[in-house]
Order: sequence, then C-alpha cells, then structure tokens
Amino acid sequence: MAGGGAPAKADEPGPHPPKDQLPNVSYCITSPPPWPEAILLGFQHYLVMLGTTVIIPTALVPQMGGGNEEKAKVIQTLLFVAGLNTLLQTWFGTRLPAVIGGSYTFVAPTISIILSGRWNDPDPVAKFKKIMRATQGALIVASTIQIVLGFSGLWRNVARFLSPLSAVPLVALAGFGLYEFGFPGVAKCVEIGLPQLIILVLFSQYLVHLIRPGKNIFDRFAVIFSVVIVWIYAHLLTVGGAYNGKPPKTQISCRTDRAGLIDAAPWIRVPYPFQWGAPSFDAGEAFAMMMAAFVALVESTGGFIAVARYASATPLPPSILSRGVGWQGIAILLSGLFGTGNGSSVSIENAGLLALTRVGSRRVVQISAGFMLFFSVLGKFGAVFASIPAPIVAALYCLFFAYVGSVGLSFLQFCNLNSFRTKFILGFSVFLGFSIPQYFNEYTVIQGYGPVHTSGRWFNDIINVPFSSEAFVAGILAYFLDNTLHKKEGPIRKDRGKHWWDKFRSFKTDTRSEEFYSLPFNLNKYFPSV
Repeated sequence: MAGGGAPAKADEPGPHPPKDQLPNVSYCITSPPPWPEAILLGFQHYLVMLGTTVIIPTALVPQMGGGNEEKAKVIQTLLFVAGLNTLLQTWFGTRLPAVIGGSYTFVAPTISIILSGRWNDPDPVAKFKKIMRATQGALIVASTIQIVLGFSGLWRNVARFLSPLSAVPLVALAGFGLYEFGFPGVAKCVEIGLPQLIILVLFSQYLVHLIRPGKNIFDRFAVIFSVVIVWIYAHLLTVGGAYNGKPPKTQISCRTDRAGLIDAAPWIRVPYPFQWGAPSFDAGEAFAMMMAAFVALVESTGGFIAVARYASATPLPPSILSRGVGWQGIAILLSGLFGTGNGSSVSIENAGLLALTRVGSRRVVQISAGFMLFFSVLGKFGAVFASIPAPIVAALYCLFFAYVGSVGLSFLQFCNLNSFRTKFILGFSVFLGFSIPQYFNEYTVIQGYGPVHTSGRWFNDIINVPFSSEAFVAGILAYFLDNTLHKKEGPIRKDRGKHWWDKFRSFKTDTRSEEFYSLPFNLNKYFPSV
C-alpha cells in the first residue's frame, strides 16, 4: 500500500463505496419501460398525486364560501394545471421525472386572504369568487420571485455552494418533515388506513421475494393493487352500514360516498385562464404569498435533488436546477392565471413513488401528466378516483415521504461522519428543523394564530410561514453553517463531500449531464447551460 501504511487484512470489512448514480434502478431517467407498463406506471403516479390535489381544495373551498360544485371545479383546475406544469418541467425545466402539483406551503397565506375580513358578500358563491380572484392576484405576483431567481441564474449561484452535507438536512426533512400528513391521517379511520399501510408494505417489500416468476409485478404496481383492495373493502363497509349513526367526522374520513365530487363534477369541462373573473391585487397579500413561494422554492430544491437521485441521474448541475426553478415560477404563474387557489411545487410523494417502483423514467411521468389533463377535462371520471378516502392516501404518504427522507440521508455516503464539524451541522440543523416548526405549529393550534401576531396579517405570514416549514428551517440552517464554519481549511472540503460534486458544478464537465439534462429539439444551441 502506498504511503507505508499497514497492509489491509483480507478479511477486514471495507466501507460501501459511494456512488454518483443510484444503482439497482430498473429504468433510469432516459430509458422508458415498455408501453403497457409505462402507461400503468403513469396511472399510478396520477393516483398518488391526486391525494394533495383533493386534500387542499377540500380544506380551502368550503372556507371560501364554495359548495361541492366549486370544489369539483377547483380540483379539476388544479389537476389540469398540474398536468401542464409537469409536462413543461419534464420537457424544458430540469427534465427530471418530477410531478409538479399543489403545495401545502401556500395554504397559510391563502387562509389569511380568506380571513382578511374584506369579503362581506351575502351570496356565498360570489364571496368564493372574490376570494379566489384575490388569491390569483397574490399568486401571479408571487410567481415573479421564482421566475427571476431561476432564469437570471441567481439560484444557480446559490446552488453552487450546496454540498452533500448541507443537502442532507434539506432533502431528509423535505420527506420526514411531512410526518403530520402520515399516520395522523391514517388514524382518522384506522380500519381503512392501517390495512392499506400493511398491504402496501406486504406487496412492495415481502411478496416480491416470495413469488419469483412475476418478479416485478407486485412491487412495481403495489399502489394500484393495495388501493383497489382497500377501496373495495372500504366500500363494502360503507354499503354494509358500518358507519351509520357514527359522528360526522368519522363519516367524512371513512365513507366512500362522502366526497360529494361525483354528483357535483360536470361531465366535460376544460379549465381556462381567468375562469373566476379578473384577478384582484393587494400588496400585503402579494408579499405574504411571495414568502410562501420562496419557501416552496427551497423545499422544491430538496425535491429535485431527491428525484435526480431516484431517477439514477447524476447530481443536478446548478444551472439546470436554476432552469427548473424558473419553470416552476411559470408553474405558479399558471396556477394564478387559471385560479387553482394554490401554488405549485415538486410533489414529494411522487418522488417517493420513483423509489418504490424503481422506475425513474421521464416518459412515465409525462404519461401521468397526460392522465392528469385527460381526467381534469372528463370531470365525472376524474371525480371517481378523487373520492378515494383520505386515510388510504395518508397510508401511501407514510411510505413515500419516508423514501424521500431516506434518500436525503443517503448523501451522507459522501461526507466524513467521523468529523465533529459534520456531526454538529447535521445534528443541529435537523434537530432545529423539527423543533422550531413544532413550536410554531403548536402555538398556532392552541392560540389560533402564530407566534408573530400583529395587525398586519401579511407581515405575520412573512415570518410564520417559513418557520413552520421543516425542510426550509433545516435546509437554510445547514447551508449557512456549512458555508461559514472553517470552510477554508483543506480537509474540511473533503469532510463536506464537496469534492464528489465538483465535476457536476458546471454542465459541461461531465458527459452524463448532457445525456440526462440537455433540452429537447436541439434547444441547447439557443439556450446553452453553463
């Protein structure tokens, strides 16, 4: 051995070698599965993204004054815009197989708009439209922050300072930080949620090894199998009268006929821009929404890094990440123009589904975008799938958010875990990433408002929204500490894992970047990546 060290003993276990690309993925970003399989996998992605698409309007529309009909229209619009944005992101953005759907980050500023006390209209539907138009105005203004940061290349300069070490808390908490949407959702109706969770794990992890011939059928389509089985079981419970006379909360969570979407949804309806009328603008609300857009930008950066890993692509070059962020800004702009009542960001649950299926193919996600557009126009058919009981969706989240959290932890393979600096940055940012939002969220639940409580609602949101996001707090903290603590010392660069990502700092330095991330239709000639 060079350097005169003692020779390594043959039987001594060596560490696992770090890998630029995730091994054992069946289909990577550029290799599509056969068409029948790709269509089924695309449908599975559509089923998974439906959860958030239904949960957000179900929470917001009744508060805005809308009934079931408005709720169905908002869900259709959210689906339609998600389909458009997913296609734009996979064609012109990062080109990763990332689904761009609704985001919980934008819910708080939207609720502030609802509660602003400007809407004293006796007609609930007119009130709903006024609130929706105010939300649209705020989203249109808020989209500028991501468009400017992305397309100007400013976010590229920020991403250049990201190391594997500071990516760990950001990506891990983009998944683990959504824990409140997991088991608490399952527990709303344990007799449906728990079987779904158990069957999903059985199909995806155990049956694969028990049944050899259909090797990939069970784990690849575990979502479709388990959802169908539990949905039929839930429907039998509903029809059998298991929930008759139960409290309304139980009925809403458990019954399969309670969503009110199928009757309310039109047969065919194409969402169009300004369908609720001309947007109205308010400076304070726009600033609050801008802060939410910035938080969503940080969370989506974690989402993109997770998707790149599970698609078995090389780490994202900063210029490509910046381009994706710019297109995500356009996604928020489209959300504002169409009136979804919500912004857009990377769907974390779909990133987890890439891990479950081991299919990171771009074509599969483009097919799923086709399903979104198709079912958003054919309202009645879309409404059938949209009325899957929420505990079933929460059970899926338990697995998918966990997968995204674990891919965050996997970047530790590039770092030196025996360094005290690494331990401090990692532990401190992850701990506070859970602890600070816990305080903010707990305070809000008990008091009915956040810790920052002034007469200006928009100002409260600017402070309360970022500190309520686990991924944002952990990511920003790790990024700051990693770039300020003894950064100049030689060995520390290696401890941070920075040397592993050096060859991906620019688009040109690694030939694989061209294969995974170059634009279609020879557009790289006109829009070169640096």
